[in-house]
Amino acid sequence: MHYLKPKDIAKELQISTSALRHYESWGVVPSPERSENGYRLYTQTHLAYFRCLRAMFPGFGFAVTYEVLRHIQKQEMDEAFWLANGEQVRLQQEKNIADETLALLENPDLNLIQEKKLKAHMTIGEAAELTNVESSAIRHWEREGLLTPDRNPENGYRLYTPSHVRQILLIRSLRRTVYYLERIKEIIQAVEHQSIDQARKLVREALSIIHQRNRQQFNGIHKLMELCIEVGLLKYNEASLLKPILTFDTDRK
Repeated sequence: MHYLKPKDIAKELQISTSALRHYESWGVVPSPERSENGYRLYTQTHLAYFRCLRAMFPGFGFAVTYEVLRHIQKQEMDEAFWLANGEQVRLQQEKNIADETLALLENPDLNLIQEKKLKAHMTIGEAAELTNVESSAIRHWEREGLLTPDRNPENGYRLYTPSHVRQILLIRSLRRTVYYLERIKEIIQAVEHQSIDQARKLVREALSIIHQRNRQQFNGIHKLMELCIEVGLLKYNEASLLKPILTFDTDRK
């Protein structure tokens, strides 16, 4: 059997040989056999695991990648595929939300709730009903600094304008994404200060990242399929569509 040197694998993947040992110790690649002098004897199977590992990290993250590869070691291919599919579904949801957010920013007249009449000033209850958001959530967003409603000078009650309604709709969308709180604040503040172009720019940047992650996920899936073929869980003739997919990177085999 032909064995691969750790330094050659590390060079291809642009990582250190110590990283290879770490992956092995974490149980995400099979433990290699050892030579008489104790050197690790890596095979093409190990190389396929390492390639898959490195390809999946950018699109799926460490935790999911590790779990996927542990399923493969247990011959649980379908479990691994469904786990990866779940991450793709979540990314699709993020894109839908980003598209919805961008549509809100492109819509200065709040046409998305055009069937509901907007008053110049509304109570928190009215704003909650218009946006289908709980009043408690709106108060929480205010405490986080995402909203700054006006106050009735006579009784101190919160007063919400159409601009605040737009902000609530945006927050409702953005909170379902992986945006950090500070990034959400940046977008909301841009809207509050009528910097709609800046808010659109921020959301488009988020969409660009989502597009990139989508490509990274497909690259990770590509290497996952190659790994499954290498370990005998898949055969080329099991699905004719696999053949063109798996010839994408033949120069590295």
